Amino acid sequence: MVLEKELKAILGEENLKINHPLKDYTTFKIGGPADYFATPSTEEALLQLINYAKEFNIPFFVLGKGSNILISDEGYRGIIINLTEKLNKITGEDERIYAQSGATLTDISKKALEHSLTGFEFAIGIPGSFGGGIFMNAGAYEGQMSDVVERVWVIRNGEIVPIDKEEMEFGYRKSIFQKYNDIIIKGCIKLQKGDYNQIKAKMDELTQKREEKQPLELPSAGSVFKRPQGYFAGKLIEDSGLRGYRIGGAQVSEKHCGFIVNTGGATAQDVKDLIQYIQKTVKEKFGVELEREVKYLES
Repeated sequence: MVLEKELKAILGEENLKINHPLKDYTTFKIGGPADYFATPSTEEALLQLINYAKEFNIPFFVLGKGSNILISDEGYRGIIINLTEKLNKITGEDERIYAQSGATLTDISKKALEHSLTGFEFAIGIPGSFGGGIFMNAGAYEGQMSDVVERVWVIRNGEIVPIDKEEMEFGYRKSIFQKYNDIIIKGCIKLQKGDYNQIKAKMDELTQKREEKQPLELPSAGSVFKRPQGYFAGKLIEDSGLRGYRIGGAQVSEKHCGFIVNTGGATAQDVKDLIQYIQKTVKEKFGVELEREVKYLES
């Protein structure tokens, strides 16, 4: 009760939920309850919450759109900090767009279109948050966050500090923020002036491609595995005879073998077991180690 009282003092009573289910905050629609579910409404409250949790060794995890994560069936014994509900502001200025971490990549791409800015079309339909996208250097259709991010503000060593692009050490699904476990608060992307109709046409084209090739009709966490050098994960899985293979409610997508879908009632354990089976089968057949892209969150 002391912790609950302290958290409410930091966040405001309306921004804290107790024993709150998490499945609706992930694109997999899987996950047990969190002891505490925080939705800070200001950057200052977020900083205060992070510093408090670190000072008293309280486990916490910052959750964006939950698009690349598998949360344990038992939930999370600590504080889940959700940014998408309130820390999601987006503003445009000349050729730059500023956004808080909780803003969705899709909403930012729409803001870019509104300002006739090109360079962010690739992000339309990526189901993640801005902060998560930067943290993982998310990408699609030959574009990635490292192409456009100019500056990021993070919580590091108890304070908010700016990080310029030259310091971000971007790689394939990697950034320096993973090394330091930084909490990304907001960022700035730099785009170029373009033609509104051409930008919209490109976004419509990529949306159509995504709808045709990806199993968007069922819950999933996107691509389960990183692309192995010289191969495509989905092709290896398909060539291993695993299209449609299922364990419990988790299934290798019939539409795109690089995805695992929740056919209804899948548990986190179903997904983990299926991931391990896929890795084992592909290794036996092709000698290729599939590296998991989806992150596990367990207490």
